[in-house]
Amino acid sequence: MADVDRLFRTYNAQLVRYLTRRLGDSDLAEEVAQETFVRAMRQEDITNERAWLFAVATNLLRDTARRQERDRKHLTLLAAESRESSEGLDAAAELSVERMRQSAVARRALGMLGERDRSALLMKEEGLSYPEIAEALDLSSGSVGTTLARARRRLVEAYEELEGKGERNDAAS
Repeated sequence: MADVDRLFRTYNAQLVRYLTRRLGDSDLAEEVAQETFVRAMRQEDITNERAWLFAVATNLLRDTARRQERDRKHLTLLAAESRESSEGLDAAAELSVERMRQSAVARRALGMLGERDRSALLMKEEGLSYPEIAEALDLSSGSVGTTLARARRRLVEAYEELEGKGERNDAAS
């Protein structure tokens, strides 16, 4: 059995950040992280701890349909808050609203990516190495760079597509 207390102290913050970015819900991220560590307690031998933890957490994400529903609710709330807040605000507040809008668009663009691309980007953002990402996502080490480059390109394309739709919607208003 792995030393779960040490694993928790070492990797919990990274894992929760990764899961929060994936889910858009910190409470659910904490639940998934907790379940990941429960599974680590049951595991006899873990060779690459961080990659194993991220792989298990990613698999738990795939198993839950709640992620999509919570993402939609979260984005709907952000959009509603952005629209309500933008009326009658001064320049500084408008900048804050614009940042919230951009953040919502970025989260929506991230949600448009495939599972593997989204996971790879967020794992890299959390500081996982190429070999760790490869192990967590069941890829060859050599394909991680290609996967990340493709994911970044697709993220930019999705973001620009959403931004373009927003401009057309703004012009129609």
